[in-house]
Amino acid sequence: MSHAVARLRSARLARASKPFLARGGPRGERCPGCRLVPSHCLCTLRPCVPTHAAVCLLMADIEPLKPSNTGWLIADVVPDTFAFGWARTETDPALLALLADPQWQPYVVFPGEFVAAERVVTQVQVATEQTFQPRKRPLFVLLDGTWAEARKMFRKSPYLDHLPVLSLQPEQISNYRLRRSNRDDHFCTSEVAALCMELAGEPQAALALEAYLEVFSTHYLNAKQQRPVDLEDAAHLRLRAFAGPAAILDPCV
Repeated sequence: MSHAVARLRSARLARASKPFLARGGPRGERCPGCRLVPSHCLCTLRPCVPTHAAVCLLMADIEPLKPSNTGWLIADVVPDTFAFGWARTETDPALLALLADPQWQPYVVFPGEFVAAERVVTQVQVATEQTFQPRKRPLFVLLDGTWAEARKMFRKSPYLDHLPVLSLQPEQISNYRLRRSNRDDHFCTSEVAALCMELAGEPQAALALEAYLEVFSTHYLNAKQQRPVDLEDAAHLRLRAFAGPAAILDPCV
């Protein structure tokens, strides 16, 4: 496994002065491909959906280390996923280069109620067969952390100040079961990415992210409770439609 979040996690572990112990989860061996205990590995179900849109994750310090982090799921599904650790006093030059790359139209995904109205957008420019001029590819910048961390990242990242802010207006409430916010309109990072993909005209990627999150959550919680998983239930069958060939060839062992 070598996607952007996995590489960021490895780099963060290399800087750690002591082992990171996941709160609330079983200690010991975990699959490097899905971060679950081997008995509940879901690597063979890893989906892969080519997309025109891309995702850029700005991740709070220990977020890549958490087994419950769902930015990892995005990187599994969306091939063009970039991930950078966030720090107030320094910025990765590769992040600045990505945001300035003319092939991309970056959107910072954040609630519009906290932003000046002139920066807020609710739609994404999508290329269609009727579009004579090629449009830039959407790049969704997601602030991956707790709500307090996300607000801090938004306020203290001046390189984001010139970018449009995509304010999502979902009708449903969050289905995320691994960490709970006090507000139903707060979504986990993977759910936000699915909503963005839907707006970008990427319905298959949105459905794959939704199905993957549901199955991942089931495996994660059942592993904590030492309960088996029904691999033939509706959620698993729905996810199998999106499983990529790499997952089949590279299972967790």
